[in-house]
Amino acid sequence: MEWWQAVVLAIVQGLTEFLPVSSSGHLVLVPRLFGWPDQGLAFDVAVHVGTLLAVLWYFRRDLLPLLLGLARFARGDRTDPYGRLAFNLGVATLPVGFVGLFFSDFIEASLRSPFVVAFQLAVFGVVLYLADRFGARKRAETELSVTQALLIGCGQALALIPGTSRSGITMTVGLLAGLTREAAARFAFLLSVPGIALAGGYEGFKLATGAVASPVQLTEILIGMGVSALVGYACIHFFLRFIARIGFLPFTIYRLLLAAFIVWVFI
Repeated sequence: MEWWQAVVLAIVQGLTEFLPVSSSGHLVLVPRLFGWPDQGLAFDVAVHVGTLLAVLWYFRRDLLPLLLGLARFARGDRTDPYGRLAFNLGVATLPVGFVGLFFSDFIEASLRSPFVVAFQLAVFGVVLYLADRFGARKRAETELSVTQALLIGCGQALALIPGTSRSGITMTVGLLAGLTREAAARFAFLLSVPGIALAGGYEGFKLATGAVASPVQLTEILIGMGVSALVGYACIHFFLRFIARIGFLPFTIYRLLLAAFIVWVFI
């Protein structure tokens, strides 16, 4: 892989990890579309670390209150909104950990085809629009119940199938639970911290144990990590700033057009 290909793939990861358009789907399609060699597991780990750094830095002022709130929640204080939010984030992480542990190999082997990506993009793009159109959009992320957080987590687990979009499906379920657009996005982005950490950690474990062979080139690793971090941070900033005004219809249109393009080119 050339250095400029690493830049392109890192930009794609930084944008699509947080936009509701499916990062895994794009990372499957871009190399196939241009005939590039597979970027390798080491590079995938690097761009995951980059986007994790982006969300950690963006929400850095929230992390300590979340940790302190979780400690108070564990001692029985249910009044602290940060404590409830931190607990719900933990609950919402459980399904993706379970599904990733037991079904990731099947998903990797059987559900990475262009047809699957196109289908998931189209179907869940429409569902996202419907959730935005008919959701109550009145609640903050701190007002979620444990059951609603668990349902959002089940949606995140479904996003292990390429084309679904982790951020897209978690925002969709959040909107259906009555969250505002900004609250749904904030919960999705905060939920990405353990989600991306689990995904990157699992890929890193496979790489370290030799379960998957992947050549490591330091230049590509550093480019991928740095570019995806910078682009991811900018994406979070502008998405949260403008989503209340633009809504999710543009992303649904993009997903439908991309799905049609995939069918036309690959199927």
